[in-house]
Amino acid sequence: MNKQYDYIIAGAGCAGMSLLMRMMSDPFFASKKILVVDADEKQQNDRTWCFWETAPDLFEPIVHHQWKKLDFYSNHFSSELSIEPYTYKMIKGIDFYNHVKTNIAASPNIEWRKTTVKKLVDTTFEIVATNEIAGIELADGEIIYADYVFSSILFEPIKTAAHEYHFLQHFKGWEIKTATDCFDSSKAIFMDFRVSQEHGTTFMYVLPTSPNTALVEYTLFTEQLLEDNAYNEALKKYIGETLQIADYEILHEEKGVIPMTTKQFSYAKGNNIFIGIAGGQAKASSGYAFKFIQKRTAAIIEAIKKGKNLSFGKKLKDSKGHLYDAVLLHVLHFQKMHGDEIFASIFKKNKASNVLAFLDNESSIWIDLKIMNSVPTGIFLPAALREMKQLL
Repeated sequence: MNKQYDYIIAGAGCAGMSLLMRMMSDPFFASKKILVVDADEKQQNDRTWCFWETAPDLFEPIVHHQWKKLDFYSNHFSSELSIEPYTYKMIKGIDFYNHVKTNIAASPNIEWRKTTVKKLVDTTFEIVATNEIAGIELADGEIIYADYVFSSILFEPIKTAAHEYHFLQHFKGWEIKTATDCFDSSKAIFMDFRVSQEHGTTFMYVLPTSPNTALVEYTLFTEQLLEDNAYNEALKKYIGETLQIADYEILHEEKGVIPMTTKQFSYAKGNNIFIGIAGGQAKASSGYAFKFIQKRTAAIIEAIKKGKNLSFGKKLKDSKGHLYDAVLLHVLHFQKMHGDEIFASIFKKNKASNVLAFLDNESSIWIDLKIMNSVPTGIFLPAALREMKQLL
């Protein structure tokens, strides 16, 4: 049971590669032996990440497009949103993967293996040279050990308790190119709820990257997925009827499912550290994960450098955010209020920048109270009391 690496990153998705990029950017890790394992070579543009931030971060060089203004539409309230000091940004999956892999090629201390991780190996209760270590078992039965394993892999479906909620953010997007200039690339449509709400909370967003190209995405927050053709028909209808575009070609298609759940994920088991969705970094009320992953991976890097235990848990603001998420999902699950009405009410009565801070778990208690006051007390207060009781 000899340690072969200092760190193993199991899963080369957003979380694994973000952590790796932070390691490669810090001289502290230059002499560390790092293994990355994933069954996929990451050569496809399989997803797009969108997020907002007030200052450039690690992946600023590969931001594909950004916007200072966003449009919000619903049948209850519509407005252009000024989001300063935030900027809304978009990164393409293929740009992200290529950027990290280019840096890997220049880092002789990093090894990449294209294979499947069968399971994690926990050696917490075994004495190994007076230090705890962790490991992974590969598909061929080989077991590899390191000081720490950082895993973003969900080895089995998410199981929730009776009091927990499990919604899905599921979406399908088309990057389209129009025959004529149809878009204002200086602003994006953040949410457009003027589509059928028959399945639950449903909206479109439109991210123009030039006067004649845009990503149009059909997104739902529901507990069940749709048949594939339903996404296609919704996209066709929206592009034709709402955007009034008849002549276009589809350049790229993407589809995905992100869990929106109040399940309390473990941050660690021994020296196996969970990151990404496996570590609970997808926000339960919105499905946004990119910035939460960046905050978590940055905190891990600092903890390693300071010799701190990496099993540290959620901060107070994260626990506060978890409660707010649970309240929203409670209201949606029991159909006390429609999602389009909730978001319309919040954006109508609050500065957009405050709402974005709230969605990032970065808002002050005073902003929290104002946003809570934006929605009907008779609906949300009983839900909040019920969810607080579950947490106690």
